[in-house]
Amino acid sequence: MTDHLLTLNAGSSSLKFALFARAQPAAPAFAGQVDGLGGLGGGPGARLEVRDAAGAVVHDAALAHAGATPTHDDAIDAVLAWLRQRGAQVGAVGHRIVHGGMHLVQPVRIDDAVLAQIDALMPLAPLHQPHNVAGVAAARRAFPGLPQVACFDTAFHAGQPALNRRFALPQALFDAGVRRYGFHGLSYESILAQLVAADPLRARGRLVVAHLGNGASMCAIAAGRSIATTMSFSPLDGLPMGTRCGRLDAAAVLYLLQCQGRSADAVAQLLYHESGLLALSGVSGDMRELMASAAPGAALAIDYFVEHALRELAGMVAALRGIDTLVFTGGIGEHAAELRRRIIDGAAWIGPVDVQVLRSDEEAVIARATAALS
Repeated sequence: MTDHLLTLNAGSSSLKFALFARAQPAAPAFAGQVDGLGGLGGGPGARLEVRDAAGAVVHDAALAHAGATPTHDDAIDAVLAWLRQRGAQVGAVGHRIVHGGMHLVQPVRIDDAVLAQIDALMPLAPLHQPHNVAGVAAARRAFPGLPQVACFDTAFHAGQPALNRRFALPQALFDAGVRRYGFHGLSYESILAQLVAADPLRARGRLVVAHLGNGASMCAIAAGRSIATTMSFSPLDGLPMGTRCGRLDAAAVLYLLQCQGRSADAVAQLLYHESGLLALSGVSGDMRELMASAAPGAALAIDYFVEHALRELAGMVAALRGIDTLVFTGGIGEHAAELRRRIIDGAAWIGPVDVQVLRSDEEAVIARATAALS
């Protein structure tokens, strides 16, 4: 195999990769995934599974790891080892990068200066950016001299109306970068591209895309443009998630710091790793486990998720002044049919809406950008 494009996509608890022929950056020759990294949704039993273009499994093996739970570094090492075994000739590597900040608002070739900018944004996306940077570092070591391209989740939202990018804070803070960025942009770009291909007229209408997974957000899209989204300054905001709190009164953080005497690091650990569905249920942060559980806490967590999905959906509809199409994507959005039904039923007050379930293909978005820049 010669001159292929490799994409690496590190989520908060998963690593996806795909190998594309440069001449066909829309359809991968091979695609693989490791779930359950960091102890979520699989724990020590995490596996690397690889499928070919026809969907047949060509590799399925337990992920080797030295620690108690497999890490993103373990997953990257496994992917690179599999590529070496296949003799894949990689010509360029594309990376999903969660946060691009104020200045990285389109795909860009990675050099030391760009990598330094990405690295500086780690405090704003601590569940993702370190793994994104680790993927870049591993790929640069494995493929020295090859073009490496960064594609940013925040970029899709960079053109939002100024009103929707502001907090009610002083202008100086906005100028310093304290603003609403939004995330899951590569997923939203993928869904929008699929809608445009299927029905260009409908794709120009008022869309709400619900990306529901271990990380969850919604985006209001009008005329092919992001108008508003539920995540803001960081991937903590908006919907409750696997281990993230979602929307939270800022005074609660002040209380934890000032009255309970917790350190900033302890509060960050709480909000990113010990909250969300895990905290509500006392069982798990994985929706699959919660839906299979008879524990009262599991039911509470599911009810909370549905209730706040309905509230956030209402906010997106308000931003659009109406809705034509609602799209579910992400692991929960695609596979949890009963949860989708509850959200659809609870939103019946909105009126008739075209509801679709689509699989986001972030890797194809990254591959197209990598092909264009390498």
